[in-house]
Amino acid sequence: MDAERLTPLTLLRAYAMGIFPMAESRHDPRIFWVNPRKRGIFPLDGFHISKSLARTIRRGRFEIRADTAFEGVVQGCASRPETWINDEIYRLYRQLFELGHAHTMEVWQNEELVGGVYGVTLGAAFFGESMFSRRTDASKVALAYLVDRLRIGGFTLFDTQFLTDHLASLGAIEIERDDYLLRLERAVNRGANFDRAGPLPAAQLLLQRSTQTS
Repeated sequence: MDAERLTPLTLLRAYAMGIFPMAESRHDPRIFWVNPRKRGIFPLDGFHISKSLARTIRRGRFEIRADTAFEGVVQGCASRPETWINDEIYRLYRQLFELGHAHTMEVWQNEELVGGVYGVTLGAAFFGESMFSRRTDASKVALAYLVDRLRIGGFTLFDTQFLTDHLASLGAIEIERDDYLLRLERAVNRGANFDRAGPLPAAQLLLQRSTQTS
């Protein structure tokens, strides 16, 4: 695909159709569309916070922020030997962030960005793109706060694209494409607001709300 033809609007239309972009590597300028036969999703009432993760959250070792370091989160996600995030994909998601359609949940420790997750919003759907962790459990903590924010904001679909063992251990499941497309259509035609939740909750409130909805 000619990357020069891609715009943020093109990406949003693609997400609404159930497809998403990837590159073969950071150095390959070409972008291709992916449409998995089976799709990973997080049921927003089924995110699993283990006892050990709850202890980590309760101890307050990390500071959680949202939408303050988009570039840092994407760079953290791309800082691995193999990545699908090339320069063109980075440019496009940066534009989506500036338009309010991409968001981050960040984990900080002593003013150092040590973990995070980023994704795209459209209607009441959140499309998780990637996450990274430089400290034990940092990405899990980011996901816990992200799921809470999506619940409060009125989101109904958290798309993880693929199902990994790591995501499955936290409550993610895999569904068939037809089922996914039905959920997607309902979600993109509903309203939701990533910022509706306001300030991020204290650890105890987050854990209390998670227990009530799990």
